[in-house]
Amino acid sequence: MIDDLDARLIALFTAEPRIGVLEASRRLGVARGTVQARLDRLSGQGVIRGFGPQIDPAALGYGVTAFVTLQIRQPGGHDPVAERLAGVPEVIEAHTITGAGDMLCRVVARSNQDLQRVIDMIVAVRGVERASSVISLATQVPYRTLPLVAAAAGTENAPEPGRGRGIGGVPANDGAL
Repeated sequence: MIDDLDARLIALFTAEPRIGVLEASRRLGVARGTVQARLDRLSGQGVIRGFGPQIDPAALGYGVTAFVTLQIRQPGGHDPVAERLAGVPEVIEAHTITGAGDMLCRVVARSNQDLQRVIDMIVAVRGVERASSVISLATQVPYRTLPLVAAAAGTENAPEPGRGRGIGGVPANDGAL
């Protein structure tokens, strides 16, 4: 699906999302049109979903992260609950899951006391029967995708934790595209 050039291109734009096509072509040693065509193809295939800024909730004052497992009333289904949860700003992700619960949400709050408010809002969502939460103490492995990119491209020099360099010598500072 992707090759080494695609992987290097993704790594470069992950490290420096505002680099520009011309500078990317210079650094990768390929024509500007090649870079643009690759970006267009990767975007069209849904591999690259965007180039927006990465936001740190803690920097916005939301220093508490928690994972909330929900049990959902079965006749109502997951979709209506997910739509209502999307209206709660502190719910930053929601996934349908298998196991003891029905849905797992990653939420943020300003404090532990504020987390209670957020959980109360979630439990008030029609279709939610019960919630169980755990508070994240530290992020041991942050959200990352470059190791997947390297594996998909068959690139041997995938970024390693703490190594600082990744695909094609591009810094391994990974984030969402």
